[in-house]
Amino acid sequence: MKSPLFFLTTDARILDLIRKGDEEALVPLYESNRRPILNYALRNNGTADDAQDLLQESLVVLWERVRAGKFEYKARLSTFIYATAKNIWSQRLRKKEREVAGGLDPEGDQDFSPSVLETLIESERARLVREALDRIGEQCRKLLLLFYWEELSMEEIAQKLGFANADTVKAKKYQCKKALEKVLGTLQEHHE
Repeated sequence: MKSPLFFLTTDARILDLIRKGDEEALVPLYESNRRPILNYALRNNGTADDAQDLLQESLVVLWERVRAGKFEYKARLSTFIYATAKNIWSQRLRKKEREVAGGLDPEGDQDFSPSVLETLIESERARLVREALDRIGEQCRKLLLLFYWEELSMEEIAQKLGFANADTVKAKKYQCKKALEKVLGTLQEHHE
């Protein structure tokens, strides 16, 4: 039986730490999501301070949902954080527009989670990637999982999988990635 990809991920370890109440789990999430959220805010009439606020609020939403048992892992945590930040920012922009127009609307209960459509799209994408990984061969699957999900270095992968050196792993990773892209392309064509 194949083990679910979820248990191989850094995300799984982070979620486990959050469930245990370990606030240190948020540090790697903050670091890895800082730049994408900053870029998003700057592209959408925001500032660096806005980006920091968005990221912190998104992490709080994630923390509260996981601790309350209301978080369902359907996509990478970075996807959830990014979508949450986008939703928060969109709501702020709409509120500003209403204030400028003079029609202040009291804020109701807010749900900062990704929309149903975003969640479905991300779930479908994850399913297609899992299916493609199953089709590209065991060695390629292991190599890509170790590199992208376990975040091991080329040297560590060479040692784990018995490759001659890091350069060999790098060349093989390129071939495997191309094979994965090809299979993904085929799968996407069949699902459209």
